[in-house]
Amino acid sequence: MSCICRDCLGGMSPGPRPHYPSMPRYPKGTSPEATRKAKGSEVKALFSVVGMTCAACAGSVEKVVKRLPGIQEAAVDVLNNTALVLYYPSFVNEDKICEAIKDAGFEAKLIKLETNDKNRQVCRISISGMTCTSCSSTVESALQAIQGVQGAQVALATEEAEVHYDPSIVTSHQLLETIEITGLEAKLISVGEDISKIELKVDGIKVGQSIRAVAKTLEALPGVQDIETFPELNKISISYKPEMIGPRTLIEAIESSGSAHFKAMMYPEGEKDTHRQKEIRQYYKFFLWSLFCTIPVFLTSMVLMYIPGIKKVLDVKIVNKLSIGQILRWELSSPVQFIIGKRFYIGAYKALRHGSANMDVLIALGTNAAYFYSVYIVLRSATDKDFKGTDFFETSSMLITFILLGKYLEVLAKGKTSEAIAKLMDLAPEKATLLTLGEEGNVINEQEMDSRLIQKNDLIKVIPGAKVACDGVVMWGQSHVNESMITGEARPVTKKKDDPVIGGTVNENGVLHIKATRVGSESALSQIVRLVESAQMAKAPVQKFADRISRYFVPVVITLSFSTWLAWFLGGKFHRYPRSWIPSSIDSFELALQFGISVMVIACPCALGLATPTAVMVGTGVGASQGILIKGGHALESAHKVNCIVFDKTGTLTVGKPVVVSTKIFNKMLPQEFYELVAATEVNSEHPLAKAIVEYAKKIREDEENSTWPEAQNFASLTGQGVKAVVRNKEITVGNKSLMLDIDIAIPEEAGVALAQTEALAQTGILIAVDNEIAGIIAISDPLKPGAREVISILKSMGVRSIMVTGDNWGTANCIAKETEIETVIAEAKPQHKAEKIKDLQAKGYTVAMVGDGINDSPALVAADVGMAIGAGTDIAIEAADIVLMKSNLEDVITAIDLSRKTFSRIRLNYIWALGYNVLGIPIAAGVLFPSTRFRLPPWIAGAAMAASSVSVVCCSLLLKNYKRPKKLDIIEIHEVGVERT
Repeated sequence: MSCICRDCLGGMSPGPRPHYPSMPRYPKGTSPEATRKAKGSEVKALFSVVGMTCAACAGSVEKVVKRLPGIQEAAVDVLNNTALVLYYPSFVNEDKICEAIKDAGFEAKLIKLETNDKNRQVCRISISGMTCTSCSSTVESALQAIQGVQGAQVALATEEAEVHYDPSIVTSHQLLETIEITGLEAKLISVGEDISKIELKVDGIKVGQSIRAVAKTLEALPGVQDIETFPELNKISISYKPEMIGPRTLIEAIESSGSAHFKAMMYPEGEKDTHRQKEIRQYYKFFLWSLFCTIPVFLTSMVLMYIPGIKKVLDVKIVNKLSIGQILRWELSSPVQFIIGKRFYIGAYKALRHGSANMDVLIALGTNAAYFYSVYIVLRSATDKDFKGTDFFETSSMLITFILLGKYLEVLAKGKTSEAIAKLMDLAPEKATLLTLGEEGNVINEQEMDSRLIQKNDLIKVIPGAKVACDGVVMWGQSHVNESMITGEARPVTKKKDDPVIGGTVNENGVLHIKATRVGSESALSQIVRLVESAQMAKAPVQKFADRISRYFVPVVITLSFSTWLAWFLGGKFHRYPRSWIPSSIDSFELALQFGISVMVIACPCALGLATPTAVMVGTGVGASQGILIKGGHALESAHKVNCIVFDKTGTLTVGKPVVVSTKIFNKMLPQEFYELVAATEVNSEHPLAKAIVEYAKKIREDEENSTWPEAQNFASLTGQGVKAVVRNKEITVGNKSLMLDIDIAIPEEAGVALAQTEALAQTGILIAVDNEIAGIIAISDPLKPGAREVISILKSMGVRSIMVTGDNWGTANCIAKETEIETVIAEAKPQHKAEKIKDLQAKGYTVAMVGDGINDSPALVAADVGMAIGAGTDIAIEAADIVLMKSNLEDVITAIDLSRKTFSRIRLNYIWALGYNVLGIPIAAGVLFPSTRFRLPPWIAGAAMAASSVSVVCCSLLLKNYKRPKKLDIIEIHEVGVERT
């Protein structure tokens, strides 16, 4: 909502905005040292603020923002609906700033974040022992409360945390200690995003020598970031920057130290025994032991009592009313309760110690109530010869058994949700062949080695059928490479000299010699794995719903359980229901106790906590396997709402490999001279059209082998218009019609007619001016991608509006739009105009996706609700996008939207089940149906139902693994468009 103020009511224009002084405040207890370290780590964030109507509105926003601790400066622009905030991330983050603005009555969204990378570090931590959303929320809150932590995300499904922090204020070890204080186990997985890590085994260390001496030798090497030693294993773990140093250099440094007595090698990986596999085996072992003890307890209390001979033995009295059956059940249920069930006591204690309540608290309370009441019955039977009572030992032991079975099935299913990452990591080959070249460039040696030892600029041989060991460039040979495992592209791609290759892909035929360009954490495979891992960590906004419920879930359930027991107990005490309702084997107190325990153990917070993250994990994994990289739950949630897509033209709707088709020169200049000047100007530009001109210029010049051009001075790139430079003392201007008009260069009638004819043929006309006079026109054609029209048609049938926004001329834009049947076209748009158009669409109520591939698309990709970078794109476009489409096929846009819709429908189904289960199960457990049907839910069945609810939610998410792209896409025939390369 927007505020109502005097300025608005009076119909006056927005007056001067009041300025509130910047008063950076820090949380209480902040030490002077922490305050000093915070300075210099400022972060600048730009927010979109919707709902402001006047200067007073802007003043309100500025005021609430500056009240937050750690705000250095804030400025609000009411005309552009933005707020620029400079703050210390150690004390406040962008989410809290957004919340403060929303509390003031306005909608806020982060547009851009500028950080000082020197003061920002990221680490991933594995966390053991989390059972429900309450646990993950407790850890997340504890981490975010640490001074120096800029942001923390804890994922229950992956049992991992991703923490962004200032290393000058807090260390990764302090983060681990904080997690362990909450009662959970923490282990550091990785620190930094551009750091590679290897583990080496060092042999030859003699008595009296220390492996730490070797570590000191390594610390002096450039590029070595961190060293961890394990003396008992003769192992060293080294983190290093791959662009500065490599693993073979590290091994050589170790072997050359210590009088050359040391021998270093890669530490053997051994069995890939992950924490998840250990957890699965542990739950399975506990379940079997629990089952071994519980079956006799169940039989003696439920089955054997109806077999006359055995019943007589079990009923033999030892002391007073104490029978053999009671002693057996007590002895067998005690190890289940206290040894096998010890983990529930530990979990409950740790949670309560930190002021939270989780599922372990419910299990501990429920099983303790049944067990200790049964102990009371046994002791009364032994001491009172007239006492008659029934024990519930089978309730506590069967509860624990079924819960362990449910946990075993749950971790088994959760392990399958992350199979996508495991498959990606397994793509890298174990061995590689290193080539050594002689002085004349011929191969003089081949050496097979561990692929993890590859360094930058190594020459690697790849034989037919082998996997490419690292990212690189083909130096020799020709072959076809299957890249489907990385990009999802089904057909093999031709590779020849100077073509790039991706590590993990398969060489099909022909031998290739590849020069390694990106290794370790820099490789495409590592970056894809890291992106998928980050995506699975990121919470979808809908997850906040479950987080809010989890805060109150356990206390409310405990209250309901106690209220249920009290209501039934008082009802029986004061005869509010007939005596016939009470089973003959128990009394009113025991009936009330069973209802209370059933309520406590049937409630399941886990199902709610797993509803979103498991679906997001499977959805992002499925997307990665099809060449669609989705950056987390937020992108998924936004993508399923998309009802308008804005397409860039060049490289998105078109092939993106433009070629020169005709040239018209209006002065007496020779073509070679003309193109010499134009190419010398355009060679400095990265635009696809510029590259097409340079390639054509190479083709027509007399000396094709010469790749140098005359020097261009005073080069200037005018984004969205063209370029200018001085070549051979002539001022050369290359660009579109709007550029010429902006700098007052007259366009003669002859050139205007030629330009119109070019545009009518769906070609792009590039004007060339020499010394401020039009000298010629170059016509460039970029063919439409196959299937583009069908994709637009399918999107229309899905209820998605398509719009084309391009910097190209109106004639070309209208021709492309006519071919693709796109109704709305915006041409001659600069990058900032594309972003403004997207904001206009959003203001009209559309959820907008932007599909682009270039640097000039990045502002629009950021402004859109969902940014999609298509094809290889540029690094800037990929960084700005929410979804990266690895292939250049337009149908992946449809697949991405359809997958997000399917994933979100699965999330909704999970929530319906998780909430419906609790909403229906708790009243039934409380005995709502008992008065009319005499149906009651025994505690052990309630426990089994609780265990089944979590398993069902995970299995429901796992069904996404069977996702198939829409059948409508089968009608699109994709043909390879060949473009002549010279």
